[in-house]
Amino acid sequence: MLAGLVGSIVPVLPGTPVILVAAIAHRLYFGAAGASNWVLASLVLLTLLSFGFDYLASVLGARKLGATWRGVLGALAGAIVGVFFSLPGIILGPFIGALLLELAGGRQLKPAARAGFGALLGLLAGAVGKLAICVAMIALFLVNVIYRSVT
Repeated sequence: MLAGLVGSIVPVLPGTPVILVAAIAHRLYFGAAGASNWVLASLVLLTLLSFGFDYLASVLGARKLGATWRGVLGALAGAIVGVFFSLPGIILGPFIGALLLELAGGRQLKPAARAGFGALLGLLAGAVGKLAICVAMIALFLVNVIYRSVT
């Protein structure tokens, strides 16, 4: 679950699915002492919610500051490439990717940079939302498992 929590921040790692798989594996290994069925169903719903939230935040952030579809695509590609360059790459990757694809699409530097900044803000908002959902998933799982093991 800790790997899933890290995955909520790092763009390439699937945070919520990792937490969901860990909860299911825990249930399979520990049986009745694991998370209840309703908690597992809730974790599935939260995982789906995180996908929608991440996509919506990225698109809205980029669109709000004028990005075209090229800017959104560039931000996502920049985020993936940026992972290989540590923290500066994770932060600058979406901006540079959106900027470059907007420039390649014929936009001027200032609107392209603005779109890149919007894409970066959208990806950061998505990461914050995923982090919050991951924390909620882990808390729900822990409370349920501790409650079931005490009673």
